[in-house]
Amino acid sequence: MVKICCLGAGYVGGPTMAVIALKCPSVEVVVVDISVARIAAWNSDQLPIYEPGLDDVVKQCRGRNLFFSTEIEKHIGQADIVFVSVNTPTKTRGLGAGKAADLTYWESAARMIADIAKSDKVVVEKSTVPVKTAEAIEKILIHNSKGINFQILSNPEFLAEGTAIQDLFNPDRVLIGGRETPEGKKAVQALKQVYANWVPEDRIITTNLWSAELSKLAANAFLAQRISSVNAISALCEATGADVAEVAYSVGKDTRIGPRFLSASVGFGGSCFQKDILSLVYICECNGLPEVASYWKDVIKVNDYQKSRFVNRVVSSMFNTVSEKKIAVLGFAFKKDTGDTRETPAIDVCKGLLGDKAKISIYDPQVSEEQIQRDLALKKFDWDHPVHLQPTSPTAVKQQVTVTWDAYEATKGAHGVCILTEWDEFSKLDYVKIYENMQKPAFIFDGRNVIDPQKLREIGFIVFSIGKPLDPWLKDMPAMV
Repeated sequence: MVKICCLGAGYVGGPTMAVIALKCPSVEVVVVDISVARIAAWNSDQLPIYEPGLDDVVKQCRGRNLFFSTEIEKHIGQADIVFVSVNTPTKTRGLGAGKAADLTYWESAARMIADIAKSDKVVVEKSTVPVKTAEAIEKILIHNSKGINFQILSNPEFLAEGTAIQDLFNPDRVLIGGRETPEGKKAVQALKQVYANWVPEDRIITTNLWSAELSKLAANAFLAQRISSVNAISALCEATGADVAEVAYSVGKDTRIGPRFLSASVGFGGSCFQKDILSLVYICECNGLPEVASYWKDVIKVNDYQKSRFVNRVVSSMFNTVSEKKIAVLGFAFKKDTGDTRETPAIDVCKGLLGDKAKISIYDPQVSEEQIQRDLALKKFDWDHPVHLQPTSPTAVKQQVTVTWDAYEATKGAHGVCILTEWDEFSKLDYVKIYENMQKPAFIFDGRNVIDPQKLREIGFIVFSIGKPLDPWLKDMPAMV
């Protein structure tokens, strides 16, 4: 029986290993993590992450050939293949701060594997890492190997949160990078056989290590670039009276471009896009490619511009101040069908409004109050470190922010409503009821284009939708940028 151990029970490790266990009944899969609370959650009925379909997969396999444990050394020692799926946050200090990936957790994982291993191992990079990380990890393993043979593979994940289980069941491609030596090719083949249990062979791509590592960064950079491109056009649409939805539809009909990732919004979020582009920027700078670095940096610049533009629009529309005004925020997760708030645009929008002393009331169907308060109190990049290493949350934010479990409660008595996540339920709310319970004039700022602006104007709202022709009211109050 092939034994797989995955180090890291997060958004990547948990779902990926659950699907491998489901599709490969003859493989024993153990997910290990230092967090006792996280492993306890994986072993309970309340999983630590929300992902459609994940519950069913875990329940089918858990206790059969899928296990969650804190006994890290034991299970790494027994495994044939070790997946490493630990955090690779952006560095907050030292060389490359604000851009380079922090490989502290990866390095300590590699040293631990080298220390524990009593038999040959295939070590698989599952975390998103900078190009050439495998080389560094290989050096650590070889110099500490005590005669044991390690093979390093890069097997980046291409999951989209909200559809991760479907993405795993039916992937566009599975990418495996390895050394082009007989031992490297054998290791690639071993991992390929695992995926071949359910993935057609023509979708399993094998490359060298560096191509696999770079492909992940490049894929995320390309996707983020599309979002920043349509968001840049959305600003021009508002200035000229064009409708970004119509423009994006027309552009997406070109088969060379296609319709995916062309929805204008308040900005992209999630754990990967910004982090991976910053990592790409740093690698380009280190390799003497400043023009390439500058090109990718601008993708993030446009994303930051879109968020600050949204905040400026809210403040300028409401008589240039939101001080002591209640603003309802509908949606805090970075996109629908996930409870993930990492790098969500809602954090920057809320911080911008709090900077103007607004009173914010937040509703999100999947995000806890504790998570929201922590996110609003943390400094940039701190979120990607383990909870016990994060600074404790100051109470100042709590006085200005309330979290409710009901959209109507959040909007009651509010001067304005900001829609920041495209949850399906937000298009079905009773906006007549919401309007009646708000202060007048009542404003709606739709950062996800989920509502029909015309219908809401008929109710009496002053409406701003990203990239749509401006409400007459807003034309008289231009947003300062």
